[in-house]
Amino acid sequence: MIVLPAIDIKDGKCVRLKKGDFATVHQVAEDPLAAARSFEAAGARWLHMVDLDGAKDGASKNSALFAQVAAFTGLKVELGGGIRTMQAIEACLSAGISRVILGSAAVKNPDLVRQAVQAYGEAIAVGIDAKNGVVATEGWVASGEIHYLELARRMEDAGVGTIIYTDIGRDGMLQGINRQQLAKLAQTVRCRIIASGGVRDLEDIRACREMGLYGVICGKSLYSGTLSLAEAIREAGEGQC
Repeated sequence: MIVLPAIDIKDGKCVRLKKGDFATVHQVAEDPLAAARSFEAAGARWLHMVDLDGAKDGASKNSALFAQVAAFTGLKVELGGGIRTMQAIEACLSAGISRVILGSAAVKNPDLVRQAVQAYGEAIAVGIDAKNGVVATEGWVASGEIHYLELARRMEDAGVGTIIYTDIGRDGMLQGINRQQLAKLAQTVRCRIIASGGVRDLEDIRACREMGLYGVICGKSLYSGTLSLAEAIREAGEGQC
């Protein structure tokens, strides 16, 4: 299982939110590139990045920063937030991003997902973000009015190989992952599952590994000190791929 430290960007700054609420934004690191390099030094091979401005506004706002992290570290970068056209996907991949995450587009434009998967295969992932099991879109400020398991089935049918699942109610709260929802998701589709939202400590890493998940994203836990990235990687038995 892989462990992906997270860097969320708003206005060019490395920040975290609570439950996706933009009113709770607070800066957690001075320099995104320095943060990425510290994660690499701790043993990470993948980095999860989110363009919060893009997620909310529907267009990338921090492209140069993401390209810089991909170029000046040895990390594989997966990126989501406001990527809703083939042109945007192509731009990300051309800039050195290893995996592009489609979120709102999975609900609003499933044809784009199919087209992207046909063109780029495993370089495309879908992010399913849900509150009380119902998918949210537009940077989590709108409801997609679809259950997360139903969307997962549709994405599997579209050829998606990797799904990143976030329980919005736990994101940034250090309350532990939603084991029940993740287990149901893993039982429902054959896609590789990356868990996100609520990771607190090694118990969460262990739970994800025991469920047979492909990966787990860690954000607030790393910045607050409740989880050591190096220890998480060891606990995951990191078969990085």
